[in-house]
Amino acid sequence: MMRALLLCAGLVAALPALAKAPDTSLRPVPRPAATQAIGTATTKVISLRPHARPVRRKDATTTQVTQKTAQITATQTAASARNTEAARPANLDRPGAASKPQASSTGGGGLFKSLRPLLRSGKVTKEARAIRRTRKKGAVCGDLAIQGTPVGRVTGHINGCGVENAVSVRSVSGVALSKQSVMDCNTAKRLKHWVDAGLKPSVGRRGGGVAKIKVAAHYSCRTRNNKRGAKLSEHGKGRAIDISGLYLRDGTEVSVLKHWNSRTYGKMMRDMHRTACGPFGTVLGPKADRHHLDHFHFDTARYRSGAYCR
Repeated sequence: MMRALLLCAGLVAALPALAKAPDTSLRPVPRPAATQAIGTATTKVISLRPHARPVRRKDATTTQVTQKTAQITATQTAASARNTEAARPANLDRPGAASKPQASSTGGGGLFKSLRPLLRSGKVTKEARAIRRTRKKGAVCGDLAIQGTPVGRVTGHINGCGVENAVSVRSVSGVALSKQSVMDCNTAKRLKHWVDAGLKPSVGRRGGGVAKIKVAAHYSCRTRNNKRGAKLSEHGKGRAIDISGLYLRDGTEVSVLKHWNSRTYGKMMRDMHRTACGPFGTVLGPKADRHHLDHFHFDTARYRSGAYCR
């Protein structure tokens, strides 16, 4: 009982002390930081920006390796570019240089030294120009593939004969004629078309290919089949050519008369005859009549019903 009275007396004595407010704030004191003036008072501002983490040894090593690799790559690229520029003039000046590009010595399947095609040497260029000038001088009808000489106006003793602006053709698309043949330019161009699209494919590689065309007749002021009173032949107008055969590059002679029905050259001769139908308006061969057993007759006459081919 006495102990309870003493405890109550102690609590009564302590009440004034508990009722008194503390002199200092119970908030935690912030860590030191920069201060910012607000009005006349000064307030401490706590920085919320986190500090950078210290670089670990492994991260630093990786960064250094990456930077070193980038430097090496840049150095190799610059060296490859210098090698390319240095190699171009040498390759261009060498006439016999290999056309296959060489890989850079930096390895890894890098840049090619030069992607430009090698220029021909001065000697080759001069020879090509000389050949072109020669062909240009000998070209007729405005086509380098038709070689010959201009003839001009040709007249005849029969009314209706003659050719305006005639040419004398000696070769067509590299195939020589056995004799220079006088005709107009339209006939010369049709002959070239047949040589390119008909004669050469028909012969193919037999005997090394076709070397020369054997000409039986070209311009001639006469009637058809030399018959008195017949119509004027297309030969008398410079629009026709008769071909009796050809020579292969190995020296073999193939003739219409001997080989039209032969096993060796028969199909080739018929192909030559067939492919002329179209480029020429009239195509006659051994099956046409007895006058054409030994040659093909080609002329550029045009008919309303189309080409006449027999």
